[in-house]
Amino acid sequence: MQLYRPCCANQVRDSLRESSVIAGKHEQLAPTKCKTTNWSAYNEALKRRGSLTIWFDPDMTWRPPPSGKRGRQRSFSDEAIQTCLTMKVLFGMPLRQTTGFVHSLLRLVGLDWPVPDFSTLCRRQQKLNVAIPYRGGKGPLHLLIDSTGIKAEGEGEWNARKHGGAKRRIWRKVHIGIDEETLEVRAVEVTGSNIGDAPVLPDLLDQIPPDQEIGSVTADGAYDTRKCHEAIAARGAAAVIPPRKNAKPWTPTSAGAAARNEALRASKYLGRALWRRWSGYHRRSRVESKMNCIKLLGQSLMARDFERQVAELQVRIAVLNGYAALGIPITKVVG
Repeated sequence: MQLYRPCCANQVRDSLRESSVIAGKHEQLAPTKCKTTNWSAYNEALKRRGSLTIWFDPDMTWRPPPSGKRGRQRSFSDEAIQTCLTMKVLFGMPLRQTTGFVHSLLRLVGLDWPVPDFSTLCRRQQKLNVAIPYRGGKGPLHLLIDSTGIKAEGEGEWNARKHGGAKRRIWRKVHIGIDEETLEVRAVEVTGSNIGDAPVLPDLLDQIPPDQEIGSVTADGAYDTRKCHEAIAARGAAAVIPPRKNAKPWTPTSAGAAARNEALRASKYLGRALWRRWSGYHRRSRVESKMNCIKLLGQSLMARDFERQVAELQVRIAVLNGYAALGIPITKVVG
């Protein structure tokens, strides 16, 4: 099933007749059946996820080279700090337990490397440049966008436990964009709970290299704004965003507004259910599954300040991308 591309209502009608996506506008849609074709390889990938050796490479740079600057040199590289924080995220341990855990693992694998203490990990986490690996797919990038809230414990909750009174919850919002083909996170932003979804979309697109072609951007109705459509059109991508139920046509002063008007016209002609199936909007469920994976690594954040919370979430993303690199299920439509 092809992804949605901005086109006129007549082209929508003709393409539906030719592809036989629907037999009639008022007929009930049959559920799509899919089958996984690489169970053997995916099963081996799932088993490898339980191996601790995938996080320790004997050739990694544990001690950084001299920086050439005056003053005391760093004792541990960013890669070493990220490895220790990865163990912390995977097993949900405090920093002191993490240092003991990493020390024992290094001795088991026969590596006589020093281990950073908990204060070093805490200090370096604040300004850590987390390396998020990704493989990249073939052809244009089809980006799936979503956001969610994750619990963070702030000073207001400590005051509530210590002195009583109303409990003030603190949330952070995680905005991610994943590659539809490889299921790897390609863009991530962390904001406060007072920031909406739509204003962050241009920042997510800016994280994609300019020479990377973007085929489509799929998001929910919260991103149906002018700035979002203009940012997507500026990258030469097609926006798969369902118009709001009370949506009105925009003045076609830009390419993004014109594309959104065509999507509104097509959704009104087909109906929202048929438009979602024809445009491939259902693929957005993959990014919702990825959000669930992020929360499986912890329903709340252990870090207390914003910079360390950003680093903790980025380490989670790096872990999930490492899992995806080991192998993902390959499915195809049957029947």
